[in-house]
Amino acid sequence: MTTRVAEDRQDHRPGADRDGRRGAGPRALLFAATALAAGAAGVAGALLHRWATAPDTSAVDARAAAFAEHLRGDLNAGFHSGGQPHGGKFTEGTLVARAGSHGGVPLSARHRPAGGTHTAEVMLGLVPPDGETVAADAYPVRCYRYTFGRGPHSVEQSDMPCPTSRTDGRPGSLTAQMGALLAQGPTGPSAHRRTATAGYAHTPRGALKFLKEKGLIAPGTKVAGISGQAAGAGVYALSLRIDGACHYLRMDPSPTSDLVPLWPARADEQETRTARQAATAATLYGVDPAKLG
Repeated sequence: MTTRVAEDRQDHRPGADRDGRRGAGPRALLFAATALAAGAAGVAGALLHRWATAPDTSAVDARAAAFAEHLRGDLNAGFHSGGQPHGGKFTEGTLVARAGSHGGVPLSARHRPAGGTHTAEVMLGLVPPDGETVAADAYPVRCYRYTFGRGPHSVEQSDMPCPTSRTDGRPGSLTAQMGALLAQGPTGPSAHRRTATAGYAHTPRGALKFLKEKGLIAPGTKVAGISGQAAGAGVYALSLRIDGACHYLRMDPSPTSDLVPLWPARADEQETRTARQAATAATLYGVDPAKLG
């Protein structure tokens, strides 16, 4: 009997449960701290790996910013000229030439000429910008969206995800498709091809004569599918294929026009290619303040 009482007292001595709980608490905290530390190390490791393997986009982002500045400069033309277009004189051809000079191509464009806004989506990083010799991986391909209205202050730039498939629905790389399209664009010291079209008949035959005599196409270049229509104010716009790529041609009656007359159609119109689309692309951007009341 005495033994049993002693055993009971030993098993239920004061503070025994509390000491057990005291030991379990620190162990749980130590386990939690260890788990948190391991988790943090894992997250940090993943972030470090991502940072180490992600491409450096600073160079192509700088080209995107330069593209925006050039667009602001185009929109600033005639700003203080009373009765002149507030927004300058340029067409989709200017956007194509600007993008090409920065190593990219326009993917799409939406225009609202009646006092609205314009949106252009551009892929850059296909090649280094004109005049720069750098490593190929210094310009990873990225896409940007630009919106603008009636002045330089209206230009806004934002990042956007690049499309994941070719615009023609065929299998393959969109980057390779856009690289081939960029190769069809205006290049060299006269990248903008600012050549007046005055003096040439506003017909498919006249357009072909202009292209050949002004040296805008090389001898033996295959030109097919020419179609055109009037685009207002004596302008004639044509859609045509040059070596398989869709181009637009804007024929202006002015003998002093400095607009880009010929340019590859943007990516989302390469397959559709109509004269109506050419006429829309040939429309001048900008609004005359004198006509706004």
